[in-house]
Amino acid sequence: MGFSWRKRLRVANEKKITPVMSWSESETDITIPPEFQCPISIDLMKDPVIISTGITYDRESIETWIGSGNKTCPVTNTVLTTFDQTPNHTIRKMIQSWCVEAGSSSIQRIPTPRVPLMPRDVHEICRKLSSATRRGDYEKCGEFIGKIKKLGDESEKNRKCINDNGAGLVLCECFGKFSGNEELTFMLKEILYLLTWMIPTGSEGITKLASATSFRCVAGLLRSTDDTVRENAAVFMKEILSLDKTWVYAFAVENRVAEALMKLIRDSVSTRSTKSSLIAIYQLVLQKPEIASEFLEIGLVNMTVQMIVDAETNVCENALVVLDAICETEEGREEVRKNELVMPLLVEKIAKVSELATRSSVSVILRLCKMGNAFVVEEAVRLGAFQKVLLVLQVGYGEETKEKATELLKMMNSQMKLLSDCVDSLVEFKYLKKPF
Repeated sequence: MGFSWRKRLRVANEKKITPVMSWSESETDITIPPEFQCPISIDLMKDPVIISTGITYDRESIETWIGSGNKTCPVTNTVLTTFDQTPNHTIRKMIQSWCVEAGSSSIQRIPTPRVPLMPRDVHEICRKLSSATRRGDYEKCGEFIGKIKKLGDESEKNRKCINDNGAGLVLCECFGKFSGNEELTFMLKEILYLLTWMIPTGSEGITKLASATSFRCVAGLLRSTDDTVRENAAVFMKEILSLDKTWVYAFAVENRVAEALMKLIRDSVSTRSTKSSLIAIYQLVLQKPEIASEFLEIGLVNMTVQMIVDAETNVCENALVVLDAICETEEGREEVRKNELVMPLLVEKIAKVSELATRSSVSVILRLCKMGNAFVVEEAVRLGAFQKVLLVLQVGYGEETKEKATELLKMMNSQMKLLSDCVDSLVEFKYLKKPF
């Protein structure tokens, strides 16, 4: 950004505004020395750091400046060769001494800030964790996992640093190594919790969770009595199924994942667990017809319809996508058609929730209309689908949505013309039967 903080300070000086902060106590003004003020915020520095140009700033202010996309020093306007920040212990100790000497209840001594987590620190922890994993030393692994958790719980910045420096892959390797040991379930739960910070973990890491023993462990955690553990397991079941591997779907059938996902949704554990479960169900229904049959037997259609009725936008969207996947099979279409609420809900959701929801709604109606039952088309027209689909073609939706909408519109138009011809024939027949 071209705007310079020096310009800001110059404007302040022109207006005769002194960039200092003061408090009134017993009619005595306490003025912060300029060298203790951050050049950006003009406030007392709590965590002074030096950047590559040699200028000292408060850490929070300079991180905000850099995080906004700026690549220059606010004071000198020099392009930064590195974004590294070095704690200025000298200035910090001077500020702390000044706070004590000021002796004011309005100014408290600033605490010594925590040393921020650096990439090299994460690399070292990951190296030790990886080494302990290869040796099968689960006690050391537990120690390093606890350290990662403690650091991540301290701040979002630490979590980002951990995520950006390869911890996810090492944790996946550790999970894969010990997933067959039921005595280490607590440690495996902790690993899944940590991995939820690191999504997307990457295909290499997720593949390590897709082995037979790892999958069985994640599926088992889906049935945990701890709802947080179930939620984390659902998140990673979704990630594992996204690999789109044949053996993964076979593991899902073998471990009866369908029942666990449905129960998680019915228990309304959290929005995140519901969304993750719906996406996992979508992946299973689309790829394994035998699993689709199992889902239909345990009430998937009625459950998705209920979510379309009263769930929040994102969940409603996912539920419509699942309903569309169910209609991929003839058995699924028959089951969907039996539910009297389906058609009114689908017509209602067109052009109302999101483009994905609209595309899914149009797609389901189109699939049902193609079943060859004229009454289904008539019902869609009667409920106002024709006008809604026309609206979709007039608004800026994507090509796939418009293609489905065009095909459905032609089908409804054909049916309406057929009905019109039938009505005309009936009127003509009635007219001919009149006596002269």
